[in-house]
Amino acid sequence: MYQLTEQDQRLLLRIARDSVQSCLLKEAPYLPEVPGGLLTEPRGVFVSIHKRGELRGCIGNVHPAGALYRTAAECAVAAAVGDPRFVPITLEELAEVEFEISVLSPIEPVKNIADIEVGKHGLLISKKNARGLLLPQVAITYGWDRERFLSETCRKAGLRADDWKDGATIHYFSAFVFGESQFHLSATP
Repeated sequence: MYQLTEQDQRLLLRIARDSVQSCLLKEAPYLPEVPGGLLTEPRGVFVSIHKRGELRGCIGNVHPAGALYRTAAECAVAAAVGDPRFVPITLEELAEVEFEISVLSPIEPVKNIADIEVGKHGLLISKKNARGLLLPQVAITYGWDRERFLSETCRKAGLRADDWKDGATIHYFSAFVFGESQFHLSATP
């Protein structure tokens, strides 16, 4: 499984928060120089933003589009101001939210439903033009079993809950998940 050092995790979280702050201040984002290593590799990543334990925004990219640290910055801004499920986060609100980053493994097709491990795997289900994705931690948060996780991923796609049984394409992935709360990071430097 993909792992980042604590230093890299802290840096990615700082990049995410600083990128959102720059966006809200209408300033050009500042990205530190990252000399190499895992943060410069192309990886799928999702940034989730929580306020008092409730989701406040989540946007990501399953397919690697560039260096992890740059993609994390872009996804953080998109989660803060571009998630259509929520009103954009305000500058005043920024101090009240916590960032969580999920670095994804490559997605793989599911050959056998029994191979899906709740808590380890996230799901991507598609059928025709509909597509839904849920991160591994979502099933744990809600206490879902495998079938419920599959059904809820279908619902997220706008499909019927049992469409995973009938002609849907199912992929899975794992994620290395970390957040500000585990490091007791505050909103100020």
